[in-house]
Amino acid sequence: MTTDKTPNREERRTAKEEEAKRALARVDAEGETLGTSSFARTANKARDHFNATDSDQDDPMEVWGTRIGRIGGAIFAIFLVLWLLNHFTR
Repeated sequence: MTTDKTPNREERRTAKEEEAKRALARVDAEGETLGTSSFARTANKARDHFNATDSDQDDPMEVWGTRIGRIGGAIFAIFLVLWLLNHFTR
C-alpha cells in the first residue's frame, strides 16, 4: 500500500523517462553533429558567411551589400598575401 508522499513504481519510471528525454534534448542542442567532419562544418560556416545568412533576409540591399563586401574582403586578403609573399621572398 502506497502513501501520498512516496511515488509508486509507475510514477518513478515516468519521471526517469522524462529526465532522460530532457537530457537527450540538451545533448542534441549542445553537441556537435555526428557524422560530419570538421572540414564539412567549416565549409558550411564559410558558405553561410559569404551568403550573408546572418543579415536581414527581408532587405535585399543589405544581403547583397554584405555579400559583395565579404567577397571583396576575401579577394583583397588573398591579393595582399600573394603580394607580400612576392615582395618579401625575392
